[in-house]
Amino acid sequence: MLDKSKTLALGCDQGGYLLKEFIKIKLAESGYSVRDFGIYSADSVDYPDYAHPVASAVNSAQFPMAILICGSGNGVCMTANKYAGIRAALCWNTELARLARLHNDANILCLPGRFITESEALSAVIAFLTTDFEGGRHQARIEKIPLA
Repeated sequence: MLDKSKTLALGCDQGGYLLKEFIKIKLAESGYSVRDFGIYSADSVDYPDYAHPVASAVNSAQFPMAILICGSGNGVCMTANKYAGIRAALCWNTELARLARLHNDANILCLPGRFITESEALSAVIAFLTTDFEGGRHQARIEKIPLA
């Protein structure tokens, strides 16, 4: 059985397709098991059709974390954050990804495929996956995020 902490969901639209493929390879090289929810080509699609299944899978605890990518990162982030158990964070550099985990216990990393280099994206992914939630004063804050 796979170590659940080393399994991830991954999804994108056409604006994130090439970056998703790059990240998927790098994660596999690092021992991660990735479920790719698509897309599987650079053809134009509607980002919610791919963000919803990824967010739903994390929300239902099928995966502890996920990565979503679209052109700006905004569309997939907005879609994912519709789920009560999701804390999706749009990050375009390593420090934002680290802080999203450290202070916000983010469980989905959203990347702007058209505005980030492969190198910076990979660095952000590594920071996101290797940073633990700090808890403490931040715990009470994240508990205030979901609406009843």
